[in-house]
Order: sequence, then C-alpha cells, then structure tokens
Amino acid sequence: MMIIMKTSASQEELENVLASVKGLKLHPHRISGSERNVIGVVGDGRPIEPSNFIRLPGVASVIPISKPYKLASREFYPENTLIPIGDHVVGNGTPTIIGGPCAVESRDQILEVAKAVKEAGAHALRGGAFKPRTSPYSFQGMGEDGLKLLAEARDLTGLPIVTEVTSPDLVPLVADYAEVLQIGARNMQNYALLKAAGQTNRTVLLKRGMSATINDLLMAAEYILAQGNQNVILCERGIRTFETATRNTTDINAIPVLQAQTHLPVILDPSHSTGHWEYVSALARSGIAAGADGIIVEVHPDPACALSDGAQSLKPRRFKRLVKQVNAIANALKAEDISTNPLQ
Repeated sequence: MMIIMKTSASQEELENVLASVKGLKLHPHRISGSERNVIGVVGDGRPIEPSNFIRLPGVASVIPISKPYKLASREFYPENTLIPIGDHVVGNGTPTIIGGPCAVESRDQILEVAKAVKEAGAHALRGGAFKPRTSPYSFQGMGEDGLKLLAEARDLTGLPIVTEVTSPDLVPLVADYAEVLQIGARNMQNYALLKAAGQTNRTVLLKRGMSATINDLLMAAEYILAQGNQNVILCERGIRTFETATRNTTDINAIPVLQAQTHLPVILDPSHSTGHWEYVSALARSGIAAGADGIIVEVHPDPACALSDGAQSLKPRRFKRLVKQVNAIANALKAEDISTNPLQ
C-alpha cells in the first residue's frame, strides 16, 4: 500500500509513520515528491490493514496496491523513473543506445568496437566478460581479464560499461568494473543473483527470460527493488515460441504494456530477438516507434570470426546508420508530442 502524507506533515510526523510501519514488521520505502512525501509499504504476504495508518497524524490517505509487484508498479510510483548511466539519462525521451560485442575477445577487438560505437553516437558500451552459454564447450568469456579490457575501453572513450554478471559471488567483482550489471535471460529468475545485484549501488539491466511472462519479469525486478536498489532497466529480448524463422519471437506488445504497468525504463534487444543481423535494424526501429526507451545492439568488426553470436552482430558502419535512424524516429515522435507514457 501507499501512505500519502499531507503537504503540511512535519518531519516528526513522517518519522512517526515510518516507525509505525517498522513496528508492524513491514518494510517502508520513502518517496520524496515536490509537494508531499509518500511511503510505500511492503509486507510478507499478510494482509495490511489501512486503519493502522490512516489515523496517524500527518497522513492524508492510504491507497492499496493491487499488483503482486509493489515497488515496480505505477500504482506505487506513477512517474517515469529516470536512471543515469554516465552522463546520459535513461527514460528522459532521448533513446538510450548501447552497443558492443556479445563477448570481449581481445584488446584490439574491444578497443576497435568501443571507438566505433562512440563515434556512432552510443551512450554506453556493452561486452560480455562472463558468458553463460547453452553449450559447455562454447566460449565462456575472458573473465576478469575481459573486465580489465572493458575498463581500458571506458578510459579511451568515456563510455560507461554494461556487462553481464552470472552468479551472486561475482557481483562485487563485476560491480568494481562496470556501471551497469546485466542479468541475462537465463538468470532472470536466479533469485540469489537478483538479491545480490539489488544490494549494490549499480544500475541493473534485467532481461526478460526466454519463457517468462511480463508478470514474471516484473516480479524479478521486484526482487532487486526490494533490496533497496531503485535503478533497474527492463529489457525485452524476445521469447521462445513455435516460430523457427528467427532465434526468438520479439514481443513488441511488451513495450507499451510494460510502460503502462511499471515506472521503470524499458529497452529492446533486437539482436537476441532475431538472431540474424539482417533483421536487427528493422526491429530496432520498430521498438523505438513503439515507445522503447532505448536499444542494446551487438556490434562486431568481423562478425564472421566472432567467438559468440556473430550471426546477429552488426558491423560498425551498419550500427552507425541505425543510430541515425532511431534518433530520427524518436525526434519525429517528439514533434508529434506522442508520449512514451501510455498513462499520460
């Protein structure tokens, strides 16, 4: 539920309400607005009685939250959450562009890609140092050596780093190097990993699982938010269906649906959605037109020789063209004053 404080509520009254929430073994989450304070109350599944709070001094109203995901819902926080990545803000109406290889393979490779995506206009560099692969015989990443190369690429270009973390014990290590911790589709319901990422101060990019519903994705985000980390970006990357023409089936529907249900930014991964570079640009354009807050695209200087996912990687010149296209679409939407928030 949400406890809405009166505009005239004093700091002492606010602290009294917070103490009352904690006294009932519930968890308060304070949101400071421009006009009044709101306290989100999350429990353990037991019914929360509004009468426990409505009569407290300084309380204006108490509003139940119907969604099973509380902190991620628009009922809890109706405004779009804006999340900084370096100097860029995700969710402010300008498409966030993240580009880079599926995996860090060598110093020359990652530095070449980093310079290319920077020149193209990207806001962040992606690259995997730890790679969960379907086959145990596939390239699993360079580990910490890959993280060090990503840090060198950041020093060269100024681009913040987005890289995957695959297990709870690796969270502190990856957080030392990267601004954004990516949790991949295979780990979307790795609850120990979600909790560990939620205990950091790093932004988390959470990808939808291959067979996950939208509700599943939002409940996974709730694990991170419940640990106190409010900087979560959701990523639609295609789901597994009966269709075999592409690697996955892109759920474009998910973009406006998620934006109606949650205040968290939503981006699209057209590379994993299709599995074929020929379709990536068209799908990325579709995602921005549907209102996505950004895209994350795989870029490789020599896809034919890539150690991971070369078939879905764009060459730098194609990526540069794509960045211009998605920015043009976003500018056209702004000109028409089409809001990316379906509730506005």
